[in-house]
Amino acid sequence: MLNSVLVALDGSEISERVIQTLDNLALSKDVKVILCHVFLTPESEMELPADRPQPESPTFSYFQIEKQLQYYQEKLSVPSELELVTGDPAEEIIRLANIYKTDLIIIGSRGLIGMKRIVQGSVSSQVVEEANCSVLVVKPR
Repeated sequence: MLNSVLVALDGSEISERVIQTLDNLALSKDVKVILCHVFLTPESEMELPADRPQPESPTFSYFQIEKQLQYYQEKLSVPSELELVTGDPAEEIIRLANIYKTDLIIIGSRGLIGMKRIVQGSVSSQVVEEANCSVLVVKPR
């Protein structure tokens, strides 16, 4: 039985599929659901090599992301809370999962392959490797 679930959302089109996946799980009404979003720190963006393609930077402001997460909260059949943090996405997702002692992390995959995956990295792969709990990766269609 799941007691707590951390749902990592990045504001992209995969977020809708992640929420649908969460809603399709047979969760008890007692489960604690945490919807989170990680904003990159300016230092993280500055450390990125200038000669390589940059990962998509958030186009939404903090306010827009918060509104989007509140919209998802209203759609869920279980109560949830929000966590908006700043830092390295994979590290912050794992940190939040440890703080809340989650049983499951649900995260989307951008579906990067080949050189794009090597150059830009994969947050979902890092979370799968380093998390202390199970991770459900939702892939794009």
